[in-house]
Amino acid sequence: MQHRNFQLFIGGQLISLIGTWMQTTAQLWLVYKMTGSAALLGVFGFANQVPILFLASVGGYVGDRYNRHYGVIATQAVSMVLAFALAALTFAEAIKVWELILVAFLVGIVNAFDVPIRQSFLVQMVVKEDLPNAIALNSSIFNGARVVGPAVAGFALAWKGPAWCFLLNGISFLFVLGALLAMRIQKIVVQPPSGSPFQNFIHGFRFAMSDLPMRSALLLLSLLSLLGLQYSVFLPIFASDILHRGAKGFGLLMSTAGIGAVLGALYFAGRTHYKGLARWIAGTSMMCGIGLVFFSQSRVFWFSAAVLLLVGFAATVQMAATNTIVQSRVPDHLRGRVMAVYATMFMGVQPVGSLLGGYIAKHIGAPLTLTIFGLLVLLGSFVFLFRTVLRLNAQPAPISQAPSN
Repeated sequence: MQHRNFQLFIGGQLISLIGTWMQTTAQLWLVYKMTGSAALLGVFGFANQVPILFLASVGGYVGDRYNRHYGVIATQAVSMVLAFALAALTFAEAIKVWELILVAFLVGIVNAFDVPIRQSFLVQMVVKEDLPNAIALNSSIFNGARVVGPAVAGFALAWKGPAWCFLLNGISFLFVLGALLAMRIQKIVVQPPSGSPFQNFIHGFRFAMSDLPMRSALLLLSLLSLLGLQYSVFLPIFASDILHRGAKGFGLLMSTAGIGAVLGALYFAGRTHYKGLARWIAGTSMMCGIGLVFFSQSRVFWFSAAVLLLVGFAATVQMAATNTIVQSRVPDHLRGRVMAVYATMFMGVQPVGSLLGGYIAKHIGAPLTLTIFGLLVLLGSFVFLFRTVLRLNAQPAPISQAPSN
């Protein structure tokens, strides 16, 4: 927090992300209440995330070729316009399910550019020695908003309805845009990539897959994203039909997972060294898998909330550790392209999991679907433990020793 630009970034992001989580919570609740369909919840999640699978390579290419500061400003401005459009349709009582899904798809397109550009932009706000802490603090802000946003959304949904959640999200973007415009960013000289975005993505992918710690951590994170993180798609079903707590209960479950995520991010940010990250990744992934099984079978609201707190903690530590391994081992001229690989393997596989989870839940129910997903995450954790951690004792190189080519 000694860096002025990072202070501005964190302040603006906190306010904006609270609004983003309010909008996400309200959209999920509105889709389920309008349709009562687990399958359409999966379609919604698919629409929101699938653009990253196909466009993150373009986002990484843009992040390596053009000004990252301006790129983040552009993505935040477009997101603001979409939030206001969603609010206007809902206030006018003209909103339909296909429009909710369309807006989710458009937001996903924006995120396909925003995620790799914003992740690459972090290194321009802090010195490299502070980058792991900046990653963890950024994650703590994201998840701090995940605590406040859904809780506020739950009460707003019960009191005023979803339109106010969308409107407040649009207003929140004004704060992050103001913070970004107030930054004084020192220009860096980065060799622009040659070739097409796809060729550059393949270059970044080959680099990531050639490095054992990076490859193993990314593959396990993909499994968590594909299966483990789908619990959030099913939360409206659990809150409404299984735990019988309605909109407020839905918001509280989302917030409880967020509290765990904040604790995980703050714990990671407070570490004074970053050795043994592979062991932490294995352990937290196991915790996620076990937690998902317990949550899927619970019928007691507060026990379910407590389990989600542990899942949120474990998932965030795993994400932050994986991000740190990747960022510490990639050279600057490849950072945008490799972060596009990170975004694709983390967020890009989520839509496949959402669609798959919605389809399976339609036939066997959400609880059993989540039980199967949790067991598969646990199995992947053991494979990572025995094939990577115990056999190779893989650890990230110190940032000062990151590869230069």
